Amino acid sequence: MNSGRIIFSQLMDIIPKYEFRKIVTHHKGDYRVRQFKCWDQFLCMCFGQLTFRDSLRDLTSTLNALGTRRYHMGIKHSVPLSTLSDANGSRPWEMYQDLAFVLIAHAQKLYGKDQLTESIKILDSSTIDLCLSLFQWAEFREYKAAIKLHTMMDLEGSIPTFIHISDGKMHDVNILDMIPILAGSIYIMGRGYLDFERLYHLHSQGGRFVIRARKNLQFYRKSSTPVDSSSGLQCDQIIRLTGNKTKHRYPESLRRVRLIDKENYQDIVLLTNITKCDAQQIADYYKSRWQIELFFKWIKQNLRIKAFYGQSINAVKTQKWTAICTYLIMIICHKTNQFNVTLHTMMQVLSVAILKRMTLKQLFSEQSLTKLETLNCNQLGLFDF
Repeated sequence: MNSGRIIFSQLMDIIPKYEFRKIVTHHKGDYRVRQFKCWDQFLCMCFGQLTFRDSLRDLTSTLNALGTRRYHMGIKHSVPLSTLSDANGSRPWEMYQDLAFVLIAHAQKLYGKDQLTESIKILDSSTIDLCLSLFQWAEFREYKAAIKLHTMMDLEGSIPTFIHISDGKMHDVNILDMIPILAGSIYIMGRGYLDFERLYHLHSQGGRFVIRARKNLQFYRKSSTPVDSSSGLQCDQIIRLTGNKTKHRYPESLRRVRLIDKENYQDIVLLTNITKCDAQQIADYYKSRWQIELFFKWIKQNLRIKAFYGQSINAVKTQKWTAICTYLIMIICHKTNQFNVTLHTMMQVLSVAILKRMTLKQLFSEQSLTKLETLNCNQLGLFDF
């Protein structure tokens, strides 16, 4: 059945068409559009991500050079540069944000989770530098422009469950006002999110957290628990805040765990409201935060989110959200088919085989691909799915 269809079309089958049409109708994305519909726009943007197109001209030239093969991708007409540019600049980027959250829900079900299930969530942001003369709306500093990708990731499955794109000036701590708080879940954060009033709100909603403390923390120790210093742990204490403002913003006890990171020679102090586990587990929770750093590095290496196809805020956000949708398509495809290759290898193979007529399973059953996984190389492979 699928062996007669090209690989790209099989990947796009992952998108629930009914949901997509409902989203487009809600945002009036196809209002007064005759030929180049939102679905065509989405196909073009996904093709650009999967084949590593670096510019809008590169993308449209490649698509138009495909001739009849473009029809088999689902794009029935040629794609003028101005048409795709206008679509990215004017059609609501919120359509692709909504589609991303539909795909997130699908991915969570594949990993045996749903939005009502307790989990470990990592919260962090990544700054992407821009040229100030081209992206004046994203002014970050006097001579610099930037946007921030704020992400909350479910540790199991490396699934981004919350994403917010802002200009570079937005402080990380403001994201705590936006994220959904699920009682029983554990939120792991760096010290950029340290705001005791917001943390107390998270605590009162039933959420648990592990966050890095600042050096000027004012507190008094109520009790201590012995720790194994050979593991790098220095202390495990129950404390109360004594700062003029902090003692009112977080009026209950906190747990303070101090450890030495021997690999990076860092003295790390953690604060948490988790009491029913040992100090080593708290340290392990915080160490798992490194996974989201790998996520940011992976998407910067494998998706087109640093070279943009347009300069307006709408075009940039459209490209960002379609890139995130492409990533979610990949992990859904990877999990559904149980491929024995890393996501990086999968992306590299698809970039040159995207128009082949064969099934996805046939493409990734090649032994030469699975053998590549055993090679010791420095290329970043996003986790073990």
